[in-house]
Amino acid sequence: MEKKSNKRKIISLAGDLASGKGTVSKILIEDLKYGIYRNGEYVRKLAKEMNLNITSFNEYLANHPEIDQQIENSAAEYAKTHNEFIIDARLGWYAVPESFKIYLKVDIDIAAKRAFEDNLRKGTENFPTVEEQKQDMIRRFKLENERYWKLYHVHKEDMSNYDLVIDTTYKTPEEVANIIKEEYSKWLEK
Repeated sequence: MEKKSNKRKIISLAGDLASGKGTVSKILIEDLKYGIYRNGEYVRKLAKEMNLNITSFNEYLANHPEIDQQIENSAAEYAKTHNEFIIDARLGWYAVPESFKIYLKVDIDIAAKRAFEDNLRKGTENFPTVEEQKQDMIRRFKLENERYWKLYHVHKEDMSNYDLVIDTTYKTPEEVANIIKEEYSKWLEK
């Protein structure tokens, strides 16, 4: 008896901080005519409402797992009634396992420079130097990993969780989007 595929027309896009998830997802939305679900926007909104920077909010979440679970479960809830969309979320692959799971990697020095120069981050990440931005990103990565292991027993940096891993360090967002579209098409056909 042939096993039925549980694949859905959903792309979950996870990755390192400042790996290009937001920019690449915008290209994919346009090219594929898909919708988008962004956990990050919701997280930043909550942090700003609590007058916390993003790292302090991550520390807060470590002591308030119910909020973290609400944030992560929101993608799974959205997927119950939607198709043909992109999940831009650290644990989107975990929340919606039937999605095409992508992880974007980036060199930490390049990521820090990208984040430092990103004006959209200034409301929740405002550092006087690239080095301070980098140290904060390293700290955030560690906090997230500890929290995700404690709550979900997963390691987001375990590349076996993903269908596709791309290093974006020296690739343009367009190049990354093209790789994703090509591999996604193959994945859907299998």
